[in-house]
Amino acid sequence: MITILEASLNDITTIQNIAYTTWTITYDQILSKEQLDYMLDLMYSDEALTIQFHKKKQLFYLILDDETPLGFIGIEHHYNDQLVTRIHKIYLLPETQGKGIGKKVIDEIAKMALENNSTALSLNVNRYNTALTFYKKIGFEVIDEVNIDIGKGFLMEDYVMEKKL
Repeated sequence: MITILEASLNDITTIQNIAYTTWTITYDQILSKEQLDYMLDLMYSDEALTIQFHKKKQLFYLILDDETPLGFIGIEHHYNDQLVTRIHKIYLLPETQGKGIGKKVIDEIAKMALENNSTALSLNVNRYNTALTFYKKIGFEVIDEVNIDIGKGFLMEDYVMEKKL
């Protein structure tokens, strides 16, 4: 049975393991090894995750099948002081993809969003990420295209997507 439970500082290693596994497969053909390593360190080092947990701006949850971690999410309610829940991170292990788990997770995020008075979900997705097809299939629409300078000459080339609730 799939459950989504709030993560704690004790779950940082689990989050890192999932991030490193999924990012390597997802972005291997999209990003250079240098950019991939830089971004993983920037977002998923012990220090970066500890800071994110302490700020509590972004809430982390583990996606579990019984007690086995399958993925994680990082969400923020009232993103930019709007009635929007922002999905900053959503990663599922590759072997779980295509089994309907991603849709279940988005549905659960939508429930949490509605409980927090959000009227939409939003996220960024790399313009070359195959997940773009999944997001469109479940009702997200591209509302903008952005290039985000993340330092060291690297860009995140993303679509901004939104789904009305």
